[in-house]
Amino acid sequence: MGKLFGTDGIRGVANVFPMTTDLAMKVGFSAAYIFKKQHRRPKIVIGKDTRLSGYMIENAIVSGICSMGVDVLLVGPLPTPGIAYITSSMRADAGIVISASHNPYEYNGIKIFGSDGFKLPDQTENYIEELILNGEIEQLPKPPASEIGRARRIDDAQGRYIVYLKNTFPQDLTMEGLKIVIDCAHGAAYRVAPAVFEELGADVVLTGDRPNGKNINKDCGALFPEHMASVVRDQRANAGFALDGDADRIILADEKGEILDGDQIMAICAKHYIECNKLKDKTVVATIMSNLGFEVALRGLGGNLIRTPVGDRYVVEQMRQNGYNLGGEQSGHMVFLDHGTTGDGILSAIQVLAVMLREGRPLSELKKIMEQYPQKLVNVPVGVRKPIDQVPEIVNLQRAMEQRLGDEGRIVIRPSGTEPVIRVMVEGADREVIEEVAYSMASCIQKHMGAGKDLSAAAKGTVKKQ
Repeated sequence: MGKLFGTDGIRGVANVFPMTTDLAMKVGFSAAYIFKKQHRRPKIVIGKDTRLSGYMIENAIVSGICSMGVDVLLVGPLPTPGIAYITSSMRADAGIVISASHNPYEYNGIKIFGSDGFKLPDQTENYIEELILNGEIEQLPKPPASEIGRARRIDDAQGRYIVYLKNTFPQDLTMEGLKIVIDCAHGAAYRVAPAVFEELGADVVLTGDRPNGKNINKDCGALFPEHMASVVRDQRANAGFALDGDADRIILADEKGEILDGDQIMAICAKHYIECNKLKDKTVVATIMSNLGFEVALRGLGGNLIRTPVGDRYVVEQMRQNGYNLGGEQSGHMVFLDHGTTGDGILSAIQVLAVMLREGRPLSELKKIMEQYPQKLVNVPVGVRKPIDQVPEIVNLQRAMEQRLGDEGRIVIRPSGTEPVIRVMVEGADREVIEEVAYSMASCIQKHMGAGKDLSAAAKGTVKKQ
């Protein structure tokens, strides 16, 4: 991992390094320099979510890009996958998203897409880092005043994205008669999401659709789907969907108000696609965090699960390399590569509803395809991060705990790509055992790498209830 880029771009608290206007301007410089090489007058799309700091960072990036003689197309608040789509459809040279996804409003981030709508490969991000951190950016040649770039707004970007999403829904189906709840997390999808489903015929009940710059992801959306689930029950809806701040992930609720995560969504779609002979090589790509129950269910269908490191970018890379068309993360990043280039919460909801309508069964029935293994996740605040394999006490304890779990359990320890924490995930058949193992591992990590914070608070409420 680089010093600036994590698993999903650059991220941090706004006005604190690295999310400062100075750094944002340098990212604009660097991106413009790299993509300017492609032809004489390149253009870069910039979009954002609804955070207060988005205005500040947007202006800084625009300044950096224009100063290098590159034009900017501003689309305003739009889901991350929408910016990827607009970048590709308008044949722009790159797309930049200003968003911290699921994080609180105080945070913000920068992620970059190539002209094809896919996230930049590691080597390109590393090159941007080198230009910025090694001071090379100060030596880059600047164009004369007559060649400074222009910035203009694309007023119909939302409309373009809405049409694209609607076209992914089968023409012979309709959502008329369906009542659905959508939690927009006060984020980037607050206008797009309701428009899509209403135009497809659904009766839409909205929540989390009044952003004020400071309420994005606050007690709502994909990280807090319980509210959405309660509205589903109260409204007697057919389904509910909770997006995150930039709408690249989604968590569902069935008609009973019971929550479904990304693994269950993938299992439902995988079963249908296998039966329709639409799943490439009968293979789904997921991460090391996906539930063992998902893997068992796929095997039962004659399918196969390939695991990658955490991060939807690694899922997409594996899918592209081998031609697979379905993948995602337990957290709700779903990638339908036949339709899109990155995780897309609205697109995922459309595809799930299409399966539900084709099958003629409610989500509560469809989700029975997989039995979830109990999981325990503990986030351990850390001070100075170092590789786990360099701490003998942690390595030895992990080996002992893995022997205790046996063949029907596993331990995954990884640093967060967006926060100063080490994530400990333990999975197995016995709930009490995995809780004991998870807390033992977390306590050991806290002892040798911790930031001195109360572990009990970090661990509270992290057991997956099956």
